[in-house]
Amino acid sequence: MSAPVHFDDYAQDYDAALNKGLSATGEGRDYFACGRIQWLSRCLRQLSEQPRLVLDYGCGDGSSSELLLSATKADFLTGIDASEKSLELANRNHGGERSSFLSMARYQPHAEVDLVYCSGVFHHIPVVERASGVEYIWRSLRPGGIFSLWENNPWNPGTRYVMSRIPFDRDAITLTQDYCKGVASRSCAEIRCFTFPNN
Repeated sequence: MSAPVHFDDYAQDYDAALNKGLSATGEGRDYFACGRIQWLSRCLRQLSEQPRLVLDYGCGDGSSSELLLSATKADFLTGIDASEKSLELANRNHGGERSSFLSMARYQPHAEVDLVYCSGVFHHIPVVERASGVEYIWRSLRPGGIFSLWENNPWNPGTRYVMSRIPFDRDAITLTQDYCKGVASRSCAEIRCFTFPNN
């Protein structure tokens, strides 16, 4: 197994590296971020859910925070990440009255968050640590809260090709839909699953 990616090494050049890989699709980072958040917004409406507190698990440089706040109409968003350099960028560029960004060590789960959003994070977490990551998320959620998990489709050859072009994605261990459901269901008594689009 390869060593975990250290995103401090990519914080300054993350967008350039990601967009180089995504250029094969004809789209950029914002296109996919917007698509995922718009999908989530539709799911929340179908469930008649109006989150007040949002946790962005693996927020990176915080670039999705304003999209999430706008789409969910939440009161406050907390972004957490393992990369201190990415968090510095997030606080500098996106911190404000409705958002803050903390390290995972500093954030203390209190079963109060209405929605946890997690996009393209778990394939970077070592397999042996994934269950504890989900457990951390569930300790953050209020009873009945929503966990929105987005992962790249490992069966899509286009996805695999794009990931091979991105330095921090080349050795990532992807997750299947069934695996995601299995990890989540072992960590909670009740699970409401969204449909997984094929991207």
